[in-house]
Amino acid sequence: MGGFHLLDSLIQFFKNRSVRRVAVFVLVAFILYLLRSMMDIILLTFIFSYLITRLEGFILRRISIYRQIIVLLLYAVIALGLVFVVVKYVPLLTDQIKQLVNFINQFFTTDDSDNEFINYIVSLANQVDVMKYTEQGVQIIVTYLTNIGTVLFNAFIALMLSLFFSLGKDQLIRFTNQFATSKVAFIYEEVKYFGQKFVATFGKVIEAQFLIAVVNCALTTLALWILGFPQLMTLSIMVFLLGLIPVAGVIISMIPLTIIAYTIGGVQYLIYIILIVVVIHALESYVLNPKLMSAKTDLPVFYTFIILIFGEHFFGIWGLIVGIPVVMFFLDVLGVTNQAEHLLEKKPKKNPKQDPES
Repeated sequence: MGGFHLLDSLIQFFKNRSVRRVAVFVLVAFILYLLRSMMDIILLTFIFSYLITRLEGFILRRISIYRQIIVLLLYAVIALGLVFVVVKYVPLLTDQIKQLVNFINQFFTTDDSDNEFINYIVSLANQVDVMKYTEQGVQIIVTYLTNIGTVLFNAFIALMLSLFFSLGKDQLIRFTNQFATSKVAFIYEEVKYFGQKFVATFGKVIEAQFLIAVVNCALTTLALWILGFPQLMTLSIMVFLLGLIPVAGVIISMIPLTIIAYTIGGVQYLIYIILIVVVIHALESYVLNPKLMSAKTDLPVFYTFIILIFGEHFFGIWGLIVGIPVVMFFLDVLGVTNQAEHLLEKKPKKNPKQDPES
């Protein structure tokens, strides 16, 4: 009898909604851990699918046309754009990266500046052997470029998967909903819950980061072109990629930009580039972020840097890009965000007739 009582207690325990939700979440996390070698493809597929779906919806609200035609046109443009960039600009980009590294090395190995502060910075950099780190950086870039085939293959697979998802989205949804009446319906309901939360938080933040990076890249590239910066393509790509990293990307991008600015135009250009970065960052903080992100995605800067540091340590480059969206997903699942707004919404308004002071 004791065994039956224990079994009945376990069944009742796992019927609890919160326990079941945690168990399913652990199961999904374990499966993703087993698939960690394919994480590039998984994340790229989700990002491509989400961004294309949003762009497709934006177009369909303004043009009455079959959805599949819009999807095919969008993917055709993306595919042609990628082929054009790889064929025409990858060799040029490689050459510009080498020129940029040589440019920075020349800055740190030249002592003929009349500015004592700059000479002090250069001597300090030489003491920590900047040349050694830049050489390591070149080796990393060369290694990355030799693995460009793997990167392009993963991107191609992700694009194909997202294309199939977009074309057959309606059928895919109908088929997936059949699990709601299956023997694993309890797992399906919890996975559906986490999926909706993930799309609403992770997808929203990724979309906002992407749009902010595009705007920042366009404005910064325009300013650099006006100032006559060399290696403009390399700097533009660098600004765009770093723009995908919240807060820290702006700070990191200032290092090469300020060095090049001082080298080609002295202190005057150095001030120009600092003002440009500050203005663009202010535009991002006070105009783009409030419009693109809801209040629940607003993290203190301290937490942002902590997440970026740990994300980079455990997940590398992907940790810098998706660290904030993943944390926002967890906060949304735990109900941490927007608590003040929920309280305000639930708080009943005072009736003047019932208020003794009125």
